[in-house]
Amino acid sequence: MISFTVTAVVFGVVFLAELPDKTALAGLVLGTRYRASYVFAGVAAAFALHVVLAVAAGSVLTLLPQQVVHAVTGVLFLGGAAVLLRTKDEGDGDAEIRKPENQSFWKVAGAGFMLILVAEFGDLTQIMTANLAARYDDPISVGLGAVLALWAVAGLGIVGGKALMKRVPLRLITKIAAVLMLGLGVWSLWEAVAG
Repeated sequence: MISFTVTAVVFGVVFLAELPDKTALAGLVLGTRYRASYVFAGVAAAFALHVVLAVAAGSVLTLLPQQVVHAVTGVLFLGGAAVLLRTKDEGDGDAEIRKPENQSFWKVAGAGFMLILVAEFGDLTQIMTANLAARYDDPISVGLGAVLALWAVAGLGIVGGKALMKRVPLRLITKIAAVLMLGLGVWSLWEAVAG
């Protein structure tokens, strides 16, 4: 059974944390050069793989006593908030993206897949997804919320990222994501101590 509350919470946290990420900007650059649907197919497949790995890792954590899980996830959330608050604006990552030789589906989707697969491995949102899977002990709801958030960010980056970044400052998005992670960290630590 899917918990819409858990899915919505995970979606909001992961969405805000991923917006200022360099991979969202890389998706934007790929989307301006190549057919958007091809880029999205590759990027979406890579994000889905990352979510499956993160949820599996988080599900292993649920085998530990609840107080230990709350303490570990609390510390990791606080660390993630600190990373977001200390992150400086990076360039658009344009230099890292190699142009495929043609516009075929497999070459463009493959380039998007490989870029995200490598860039997101061990990334903050992947670690955050593992934490949320451990916190809620609901892998399907957490996985659904995370993958939908990552796909939404990818879609925004590929199709309409330029307009969003002009209207909403990247620093504001980063600070909102950091505050949410800080709140989740404090809440998890309180539950570890109180439980």
